[in-house]
Amino acid sequence: MFSYLIRRTLYAVPILLGVLLLTFVLFFASQSPESLAARVLGPNARTEAKKEWIARRGYDKPLLINTQPGASLFDSQFCNFIARLSHFDLGLSDKTGESLNSKFAEGAIPSLCITLPAFLVGLCFSIGLALYQVFVRNSALDRLGTFLCVALMSVPAMVYIIFGQSVLTLALNWFPVSGFSRDGLSGVKFLVMPVLLMIVMRLGSEVRLYRAIFIDEIAQDYVRTARAKGVSNVRLLLMHVLKNGLIALITLLVAQLPMLILGSLLIESFFGIPGLGGMLFNAFQQGDLAVVQAMVFLSSLLYIVGLTLTDILYAAADPRIRLS
Repeated sequence: MFSYLIRRTLYAVPILLGVLLLTFVLFFASQSPESLAARVLGPNARTEAKKEWIARRGYDKPLLINTQPGASLFDSQFCNFIARLSHFDLGLSDKTGESLNSKFAEGAIPSLCITLPAFLVGLCFSIGLALYQVFVRNSALDRLGTFLCVALMSVPAMVYIIFGQSVLTLALNWFPVSGFSRDGLSGVKFLVMPVLLMIVMRLGSEVRLYRAIFIDEIAQDYVRTARAKGVSNVRLLLMHVLKNGLIALITLLVAQLPMLILGSLLIESFFGIPGLGGMLFNAFQQGDLAVVQAMVFLSSLLYIVGLTLTDILYAAADPRIRLS
């Protein structure tokens, strides 16, 4: 396994470099450092202030390679950014000048407070409902479940958010409209509505997908053999269908790893949760390029980690799979 992890790590380096290079080119092909400074400092900022801000952030240097006489070839924005990342330094915010390492560490906690419960509870509900639909397949209950899942999938995310805030919070006053608190149990009331909305928004698509996986498994020969031996339907679903469907489930679930850490942009923005999703939303509005670059790097890194973790879980779930 150790040699496999080394190879995957080496494969990840050019992928990350390619993603970061593409990000740099896209951002600076669409805007100049002067326009970026004007967005951050304001349109009425003095020219000297803009030049000072650009020089302090290093945006006055060439983008990729420095070909100026007497300068180092690698003294460019891209190379300096890569050098910082090699020391796990995400840099400073263009807007506030704060360390992004501390901002991201602080923002990850509120994001995890909503994404982790939503992921775990939603996973249990989705798998349970999918297994029940398989248990009653081709019946009226199965068709009703399919109809409800399609209905849930057809509603845009914004409709769920507006309904939750206007009806369940403002009209019925069941939960706070927005906010976040770390004061133990008193802060749970701020998380109930965002978590509930995240579960409902994904429930329809996940149940449909998991049902398709389990329906495919229940048609296999090993299921017919187990049923012929007198295995009960409940044991058949839990010990055979669910277990043998883990490969497909692992592929789907581990791919969601970046979203657990990086949070939900819409939910955090509308409910005033100071997580990484809301931070990214504000960075787009304020033109904070440093935050966007760091977020792209983290999401790419987490995606690669998720792919590696997927392969490891494959080997753990199926003894026939070997890491090589």
